[in-house]
Amino acid sequence: MKTIGIIAEYNPLHNGHLYQLEQVRSLQKDALIIVVISTSFTERGIPSYLDKYTKTKLCLEYGIDLVVELPFPFATQSADIFAKGAIQILKNLNVDFLYFGSECNDIQKLTELAQETFSEEYQVKVHHYLKEGKNYPTALNMAFLNSETVTTPNDLLGLSYIKEILKQDCSIIPKTIQRTNAFHEEEIMSPISSATSIRKAIISNKDFSMAVPKSAYELLKKKSNFEESYFPFLKYKILSSSDLSIYQTVDEGIEHRIKKVIKESSSMEDFIQKMKTKRYTYNRLKRMCVHILCNFTKEKASKFTEIEYIRVLGFSENGQKYLNQIKKELLVPVVTTLSKGHFDMLEYEKQVTDIYLSTFPHEEAQKLEQLEYSMFPLQQGK
Repeated sequence: MKTIGIIAEYNPLHNGHLYQLEQVRSLQKDALIIVVISTSFTERGIPSYLDKYTKTKLCLEYGIDLVVELPFPFATQSADIFAKGAIQILKNLNVDFLYFGSECNDIQKLTELAQETFSEEYQVKVHHYLKEGKNYPTALNMAFLNSETVTTPNDLLGLSYIKEILKQDCSIIPKTIQRTNAFHEEEIMSPISSATSIRKAIISNKDFSMAVPKSAYELLKKKSNFEESYFPFLKYKILSSSDLSIYQTVDEGIEHRIKKVIKESSSMEDFIQKMKTKRYTYNRLKRMCVHILCNFTKEKASKFTEIEYIRVLGFSENGQKYLNQIKKELLVPVVTTLSKGHFDMLEYEKQVTDIYLSTFPHEEAQKLEQLEYSMFPLQQGK
């Protein structure tokens, strides 16, 4: 049986994701699908609109066989670190193929560009452009030695995935699925719309039913977690911290500007807009905020550089069988319940989950916290 890996955030799971799964199923019939998923917070530095258990249920409902958590130290960092953790997990799970959405849908081009990034000349150019004050994505693109560039979000992530496959010298074969909608759209225009447009519609109380599967729509109507609810906690953390530069992604010098601007800001969005510059992109600032909020220090980041465990959130019958088959071969231990996992990274993940749940209604937060500590992986159809 072939195994397919997908790296996702599903924030939220929408029709574009279902299209990707349908395409994978048509190309790889009877293959086992494994998803590595961000849970409490995401690569953009925003909270997940649905909790990890709700997302896992949706994954299983729509035919995914094995759902695995991407730990916070990887899930909330730049594309290269995000990719490193996810590929390490998929490599350990003996995945044959990695499928990802792509705007260019040209795996040869992305592979050639990925190989180019390892050259000394390329690295020197990146360093040069960063010193000039360019932000990291811009510096990466400007450093390419020919006219080819990668500027769209899925292709940028795909480039990072391929780089990590090469770095980790694993046998995973990358494959692309053509993206069918405009990544930058902010309004829902068709049944397959961007996650950005759907999140914007949810926050604005606009109808988004056309763009998500029915079960996801019903869940998102009832329970969604928004980043603005964390703003008072972030503000307190910033104002009460004597040294913000200890936190991951907070560059030395910017901490003084953060302390000044936070006092003048009325909301998370207001704060980000006042902080944003050519050097500090929207997403970079969002990640900075979530690292401060969750006490993710540079010390923790330097410690949590490799995957310590594989935490399984849910599986189908085939997924459970596959996991049992490969368990003894794995170099990284599998965690199916928190009571059996004793890793520093996992202990930190528990703290992050508690912070994530802090803005939920009390009864709901208590219920989810109990699930976090007591429940075994969710099973498809149960």
